[in-house]
Amino acid sequence: MAIKNSEIAQRLRAIRLLSDVETSEMAKVTDMTEEEYLEMESGNVPIPVSVLLDVCDYLKISMTELLTGDTAKLHTYSFVKKGRGLGVERTKAYKYENLAFNFVNRKVEPLLVTVDPNDDHDIHTNSHSGQEFHYCLEGSFLLQIGDHTMTVNEGDSVYFDSHYPHGMKALNGECAKILVITI
Repeated sequence: MAIKNSEIAQRLRAIRLLSDVETSEMAKVTDMTEEEYLEMESGNVPIPVSVLLDVCDYLKISMTELLTGDTAKLHTYSFVKKGRGLGVERTKAYKYENLAFNFVNRKVEPLLVTVDPNDDHDIHTNSHSGQEFHYCLEGSFLLQIGDHTMTVNEGDSVYFDSHYPHGMKALNGECAKILVITI
């Protein structure tokens, strides 16, 4: 099941309104102008995972609640079969699959990220609170963190402070599959 960006945007707006939070306040939280935030909340532009993480943290809701409108229910363990994680349809370049969407009070967000090959030379970066761990499962990708750029190959891993602007792109005309854990 893939959740569409427009559905996430609708829930984000509804939760913000129920929480009695102004768009100007959310713009500050997400480090955007109010116009940029409103465009994102309208569903017309993809919402970066970094923004979803910051919004969830600020509004004190789980990522599952924002993505699906439901609450996670599992307390002891979560078992997710291959290909059955919660898919998030945000952009054509990245496919996200949340691998623990049904576990209550997660301390981390484990994501399977598939990065499609892209001839664009630019890397779009995001930043957010917390830390990240990336482990390359298949292929290779270029990872930019702040002013540093590195090639990450199958079996390589990187741990970093998510406050620094970061982004990635697949290399060699092939998809890259990455286990991403946000903390």
